[in-house]
Amino acid sequence: NSYLYLSSIEISKHAPVERIEMEVKQASGIKRIVKRLTKGGRLFDESGGLAQYNNIVINDINANTDTVSFSNGLELKSGEATGNMDEPMLRRIQIREAIYAHFEKERELFHQGIKVLTLFFIDEVAKYRVYRDNEEEGGEYARMFEDEYQAFINEDNGLFISPDYEKHVRAIDVSKTHNGYFSIDKKTKRMVDSDFDKKEKTSDDVDAYDLILKHKERLLSFDEPVRFIFSHSALREGWDNPNVFVICFLKHRDKDIPR
Repeated sequence: NSYLYLSSIEISKHAPVERIEMEVKQASGIKRIVKRLTKGGRLFDESGGLAQYNNIVINDINANTDTVSFSNGLELKSGEATGNMDEPMLRRIQIREAIYAHFEKERELFHQGIKVLTLFFIDEVAKYRVYRDNEEEGGEYARMFEDEYQAFINEDNGLFISPDYEKHVRAIDVSKTHNGYFSIDKKTKRMVDSDFDKKEKTSDDVDAYDLILKHKERLLSFDEPVRFIFSHSALREGWDNPNVFVICFLKHRDKDIPR
């Protein structure tokens, strides 16, 4: 069962190019990798010879309809996938697409002096921060983020439109460009899940929003490396920030919790 995920279609100087994730055979095993392919691309060759892609060729890339058709009759629209897709893979794709959208907006606004912020809303702190033996480390989503961010930076994707922008991005350590804003336990000083009052429709994430509000000016400065924010609940009324251009929900919808 061939796995394919069509991320997006870009317009190049010569022909439309698709960003598509597929399985690729490498020395360390089979990995899912984003490729930039054009019409006529042979997926068998691109995969390193995986049988599941045998005789599958890109027939057409339509930038007007955001669709790609293949020689086996399959047609995918941007954001669609075929093949096996579990929840961790879905979350990884969401994180990757948010990073991609962030960079698209950031390189557009960088020379206007506007800092771009991206928000991730998650189910629980443990997905972002894990505490073991008085030590803290990145949770599942933090690790996914750093993997996908670094992969995107290393990819030959035409990201850097100017030396100034490239210098700015490469100077930011991936571990420092994201941070979590959650309630803080006053005894342990650790990030904790917020309590939600379903009757009042409110969250006790006061500490989290204080962290953002009190340091808003610093957060909007290019000297502050944080550009990606992980939080547990939707932003409270009062944090009006036009610099937030991308919002990604990595959590299950709950009809009792306002978004």
